[in-house]
Amino acid sequence: MVLGMSLSAFTLLHVIISLIAIVAGIIVMFGMLGSNRTPGLTAIFLLFTILTSATGFLFPFEKLLPSHMIGILSLVLLAIACIALYAMKLEGAWRWIYAVTALLSLYFNVFVLVIQSFLKIPALTALAPGNPPSGPVFAVVQGIVLVFFILMIIGAIRRFRPV
Repeated sequence: MVLGMSLSAFTLLHVIISLIAIVAGIIVMFGMLGSNRTPGLTAIFLLFTILTSATGFLFPFEKLLPSHMIGILSLVLLAIACIALYAMKLEGAWRWIYAVTALLSLYFNVFVLVIQSFLKIPALTALAPGNPPSGPVFAVVQGIVLVFFILMIIGAIRRFRPV
């Protein structure tokens, strides 16, 4: 039981929260490329990404795992992003600091989504067996995701200039 829910129900809730965060984050990311702030979606993205990382720590565990390290790093990045956006109002260097920290936290969420997809979807598991997944197919997919986010972050740094 986690928060009064069965482990499977809590897992489903965590996955739904994560997917909402990723979808909102992707829309926010493309909005940044057009210098659109999309304040409502940005708030949803930040809130649900924080919830994703926070709820990840509620699963039963015996030792600190790589997923916990990603969660800690993501929460630190999200704290900086929230400060840059809400406290510093994206003034000066805080604009690019926000873009980098927000999109890195989105990248980490997508990174975990790819891992979980290879672990949970039988067709993908067959292509990259193991826990964690390994092999050339998994490496290529994660490499493509990484290059995509590097390009998006560079684009956001250059083009995100909200009024």
